[in-house]
Amino acid sequence: MNNPTNYFRLGALALLWGSSFLLIKLALAALAPTQIALVRIVLGALVLLVLCAVRGLQVSRDRTLWRHVGVAALFASALPWVLFGIGEQTVDSGLTGVLNATTPLWTVLFGLLAGREALPPARIAGLLLGFLGVLLIFAPWQGTSLLSWGVLACLGAAVSYGIGYVYIGRKLTGAHGQPPLVLATMQMIAATGYAVVALPLDGLRPVHWDLLALVSAAVLGVFGTGIAFALNYRIISDEGATTASTVAYLMPIVSVLLGWLLLGEELGLRILLGMAVVLVGVLLTRRSPSPGTTTAAEEKRMSEDNRTELRTSAEDLPPIEPPKGWARIHLALMRGSQIYAELATNHPMK
Repeated sequence: MNNPTNYFRLGALALLWGSSFLLIKLALAALAPTQIALVRIVLGALVLLVLCAVRGLQVSRDRTLWRHVGVAALFASALPWVLFGIGEQTVDSGLTGVLNATTPLWTVLFGLLAGREALPPARIAGLLLGFLGVLLIFAPWQGTSLLSWGVLACLGAAVSYGIGYVYIGRKLTGAHGQPPLVLATMQMIAATGYAVVALPLDGLRPVHWDLLALVSAAVLGVFGTGIAFALNYRIISDEGATTASTVAYLMPIVSVLLGWLLLGEELGLRILLGMAVVLVGVLLTRRSPSPGTTTAAEEKRMSEDNRTELRTSAEDLPPIEPPKGWARIHLALMRGSQIYAELATNHPMK
């Protein structure tokens, strides 16, 4: 990674988001899917606003930036969170984690289509290997509801995440001079509007006052949304959209360990093997290009450095006097012949 600290951020993000499927499942005992989405978005926005205030940051008023934030809020927050809530009404949290783990694959697909990231074969192989490891952990082929509407809703959430990751990396991070924390806060504010609009779908029914369910929704909003979103934006800003999205491979591992430690679920050989495959896949996605290759960003930076060096060198040279008399006529003839030669060689009709 460009910044070694992002390894710790990635681990913390996996822990926070890896427990989110369990928290959603618990919160459904008291709240509707759209109510859960609204609660986590509002609490997440409040946490981010407090963090901005502590650091002396202010939300931008740039309308163009807000339009980009609005798109990101729809695809990376409001829509997938509502869809996951709808899906988990009929789908196990484990299978939900498997479907969510396809996010990096969708991110790669949309990133390549958008021309955002050109991945070497090793990283693409790592993404595919990680997804196979997730499948091995949860063995979704043993389930009976793979073609249900709940599964399609969860898969749609993963697709939405992929679009959101790429859009954020392309239109938001590093493009408007705003810190990642400010962008995350703006996204949560915009997502609040979407959640309010979606509330009439199923969120007008009475709330069941179940303490565990309500606490789960609160934890999901404060930690799984507010704190996690600040971490997520920082990773995207430092490492790119695809690298940030590979946290989806670590999340199922966290879910399995939490189930084993807290619920007494079995941790068999198949699950351990799947976890190992996932870690190998994540390792492959972290591989840097070989010493003989350069990325597009590196090539652009090298080109800018070369132009700077040439400009600096030219400034150090003594001034050159313009040609006079026959020398000026001779130079004009040479330029004319050179232009004619280029036209004769590169003319599109040839």
